Amino acid sequence: MAVTDAQNPLLGETTCGTLLQKLQEIWDEVGESDEERDKMLIQIEQECLDVYKKKVEQAAKSRAQLLEALSDARIELARLLSALGEKCFAGLPEKASGTIKEQLAAIAPILEQLWEQKAERVKEFSDVQTQIQKICGEIAGNLNINDNPTVDDADLSLKKLDEYHAQLQELQKEKSDRLHKVLEFVSSVHDLCAVLGMDFFSTVTDVHPSLNDSTGMQSISNDTLARLAKTVLALKEEKKQRLHKLQELANQLMDLWNLMDTPMEERKLFDHVTRNMLASVDEVTVPKALALDLIEQAEVEVERLDLLKASRMKEIAFKKQAELEEIYARAHVEITPDVAREKIMALIDSGNVEPAELLADMDNQISRAKEEALSRKEILDKVEKWMSACEEESWLEDYNRDENRYNASRGAHLNLKRAEKARILVNKIPALVDTLVAKTRAWEDDRGIQFAYDGVPLLAMLDEYAMLRQEREEEKQRMRDQKKFHEQQSTEQESIFGSRPSPARQVSTKKVVGSRANGGANGTPSRRLSLNAHQNGSKSTTKDGRRDNRLSGPAGPVNYVSISKDDAASHVSGTDTATASP
Repeated sequence: MAVTDAQNPLLGETTCGTLLQKLQEIWDEVGESDEERDKMLIQIEQECLDVYKKKVEQAAKSRAQLLEALSDARIELARLLSALGEKCFAGLPEKASGTIKEQLAAIAPILEQLWEQKAERVKEFSDVQTQIQKICGEIAGNLNINDNPTVDDADLSLKKLDEYHAQLQELQKEKSDRLHKVLEFVSSVHDLCAVLGMDFFSTVTDVHPSLNDSTGMQSISNDTLARLAKTVLALKEEKKQRLHKLQELANQLMDLWNLMDTPMEERKLFDHVTRNMLASVDEVTVPKALALDLIEQAEVEVERLDLLKASRMKEIAFKKQAELEEIYARAHVEITPDVAREKIMALIDSGNVEPAELLADMDNQISRAKEEALSRKEILDKVEKWMSACEEESWLEDYNRDENRYNASRGAHLNLKRAEKARILVNKIPALVDTLVAKTRAWEDDRGIQFAYDGVPLLAMLDEYAMLRQEREEEKQRMRDQKKFHEQQSTEQESIFGSRPSPARQVSTKKVVGSRANGGANGTPSRRLSLNAHQNGSKSTTKDGRRDNRLSGPAGPVNYVSISKDDAASHVSGTDTATASP
């Protein structure tokens, strides 16, 4: 049977009317009754109604689902915006408009962008929190933190992220400061270990294994910093003690070397010990400068030299005795060295005294001798000036007695200059003697002992000088009176017998102009005056046997001045005349 367009609903436009018309034609051909036709139409209407109803229900359900999806999308959008800290999103309409699907289509790309932004934000939060957790673990001393931090996706705002970044920066700064401190401590430990000759790696590994550079990560915890600080303090204290010990050994070596005159070649072997004698703790930086083996080597050398010192005790003791005698000799203090040396020999041979005690006692004697020499120095300097002035006075008198002193001989002008200087110096002798007497008496009053110069009381020397000077002045006066008498006598003879030629004067032998070895003849003190045993230095005996205290005033006459050239010439002429007279 051929199929028409009405029969084929796929061809042409098929509607309910065309189908109903086709059904009527079929019923007409078949001959269906009206009842069957009504029944069939009612059935068709019911089926159509059921289909519509079903479609409506499906459409309502689909709409409900779309509304729910739209509501969920809006809730998700609000949650994302809240989590990200965004109040609104660009491109999102402020008010809902259009169909449900249009609204969903408008929200969907926004949600996609927010989800991507959330994922990136979560990654950022995770990275920051991971770094924070890692640094906190390092500060706490836990270097093996592998757990990923939990990110709170309820607050992914930029403000919260900035807070985490600020916290991270503070922690990074603290980590940098701690790491700098660790490096400083490690550097100090390295330098101290180098100076002390200790193993650096074992020392820092004992503090914390991570401090070894091979691990690649160093602990910055409070415990590590505290232990490093404690280690540095301990090493510094060890360095201080070792330096003190080494300096003591170096001083002992120097003392022993000086005692035994150790040659420089042997001393140079221990330059590494003695170079730090005066160094402070911070100045010692040479590697192994304070190593234990070096200190032990110095201790062994000190012990060896101590044994050697005991065997050379006599030589050392006599060396110190010679030093003591030299100090007293320079101070012009008379001692009995032979008795002292015999006593030292007896003490050493008897073995009743420790060598160290004997040397310490001699060191004390040397120290006291130096103090005494220092107290005598001012007086001794003035004594030297006085004796030098007296020598010039003696030379000046010899020079004045020389008849040929004005001849144009070689060196005469030099002697003239010296004579002028000598007269100035001689004029100062009385004041110098007065000062010496005053200072000597003050020294004796202060110490309650007598000031002796090479065993002779200094006041006695000054007293004898004053006496000799007075005798010399009296002798000069006597010679002037004698000359005057001879001149007067000669004048009287000439008036009686008339003038007559003078007898030829005896030519006196030319005297050598210079200092006399012994000035006793003209009042100049020698370097060592020899006094009688009964003389006590405060009074002297005059020529007529009387005791005269001459130190209460000036040693010479107050009006004493040097002899002029004419007086000196007259003095020589008078002396020659007296010598030539029968």
